[in-house]
Amino acid sequence: MDAAELLLWARGPGLLLAVGIFLFGMLLKLAEILLLGRERNLAPVRASGVGAGFRTVFRRSFSMDRSSLKTSLFVHLAGYAFHLGLLAAIFLYTPHVQLFGALTGLTWPALPSPVVDLLTVIALVSLMALLWHRLTTPVLRLISTGQDYLAWALSFFPLLTGYMAYHHLWFDYDWLLAIHILSAELLLVFFPFTKLSHAVTLFMARWYNGMMAGQRGVQS
Repeated sequence: MDAAELLLWARGPGLLLAVGIFLFGMLLKLAEILLLGRERNLAPVRASGVGAGFRTVFRRSFSMDRSSLKTSLFVHLAGYAFHLGLLAAIFLYTPHVQLFGALTGLTWPALPSPVVDLLTVIALVSLMALLWHRLTTPVLRLISTGQDYLAWALSFFPLLTGYMAYHHLWFDYDWLLAIHILSAELLLVFFPFTKLSHAVTLFMARWYNGMMAGQRGVQS
């Protein structure tokens, strides 16, 4: 199989297969969460809790307490830089916006390519720094599992290959683009079955905790 054939497969059957596995896996994850059930709330219900749930999602996503900043400032800053760069590369790069539009019919404004390129570099540097921190911190290294490193690799290589393809670095462009698309498809395939799924379940958990606290009349 040459580069053109691989690229054609990645853009066609490979993409459909990856999206199908991703959707099936996320539905399975959602069913698993719902089947856990919930304990009966014995406290008096003071409010619906819906608004409190959304406030908790916002507050915990965009604010950090001082004690956390004192003990893990580097992890917080590198984590935010990586996530912002990854989100920009996925959702705000013009060719990706066009792809989402072709798949869903929905489009939105994209950032200029040089801005996305810079954010991608920041995300790559942040990921490498976080990996170095994991490898050189004894306790963190001890509790790390193979899935942690798999999640890192699945996040890193789509960014790296996308950067290389954008700048036409070292290899033939068709090969780079095909490998970039395949690495993104691997991310989709493994997403529901690894810790990467926290990108979705994290907000569900925060909303639920905030809702339950809101129904009791306390702040989460």
